[in-house]
Amino acid sequence: MRSSTIILGLATLAAGVAIPAPLKRDTACSPNRAGYVFVCGNHAFHIANTSSSAPATSPDTAQAFANNQAYVQMGGSAATPQGYSLTFQNLHGATSQGGYLGYYTLTSYNTIQCQQYCDSATNCAAFNIYIERDPSVVPGPNCANPASTGNYKCSLWSQPISSSSATNTGQYQADFQVVITASNGYTKNPAPPTLANFTGPAALGGAIQASDPSTYISSSSFNGAYDPSQCAATCQAFTASNPAKPCVFFNSYVVSDNNVPQGTSCAYYSRAYPKSASTNYGQYAANGDYYSVSQSYAYTLAT
Repeated sequence: MRSSTIILGLATLAAGVAIPAPLKRDTACSPNRAGYVFVCGNHAFHIANTSSSAPATSPDTAQAFANNQAYVQMGGSAATPQGYSLTFQNLHGATSQGGYLGYYTLTSYNTIQCQQYCDSATNCAAFNIYIERDPSVVPGPNCANPASTGNYKCSLWSQPISSSSATNTGQYQADFQVVITASNGYTKNPAPPTLANFTGPAALGGAIQASDPSTYISSSSFNGAYDPSQCAATCQAFTASNPAKPCVFFNSYVVSDNNVPQGTSCAYYSRAYPKSASTNYGQYAANGDYYSVSQSYAYTLAT
């Protein structure tokens, strides 16, 4: 067993990161409204974006946008978050299937942030990140083909996704062509196994941020592959050594330094906490490294 100031601090001291609710699609072809999407059938098209996050494309055409090598490089070099598997990469279509949970607009092509949104959502099994060519203003009779804006999108899904589901290739809004590029899909890996004497695993968002500090017992971490059974053994050892404050709940997760996993992390408590308390998704260290949380699960002592 090893311990780390950063890892222990991540479990017990860092402030939680607020995760906003994802935006939802309109349920029918409705008037254009900023922050919503235009829907026809099962296809969702984001519209009315007035600011761009992605680098500008020159010339400002749909073909140039789709073939922008800066975008292609982003999709090709993107990190696969811990706890997920890459299912498709650098496609020109976004996922369109059942199980849609909502979407986020990002400020960069950040797969770790998209993973955190998925982990925080209920029943999220996969996410799709891509860059979309949107009109800078809503096209109309006097502005049928406005200048474009490039936006990073992160959509969440309650079912696994594959290249065959990436069928949303865009649409025309008046004379403006919406296109998709750098579309990558990631599906969550299976949950860890059940463990003797505990119920679970229950999927969490980030690491537990205990509302009652007195319920916190300790934290530990172990080298090697993710293995919550090591947390279970330590939890039971804490109870044996101090029956007055038994360990009845533990949170196992992976802390990654710039997406490089640091083994199995465990936090132990004298009471159980719900998913709503798992708000610690990561933090930056003084040297600029980002320590992210993934594969966070809860186990509760069986009674």
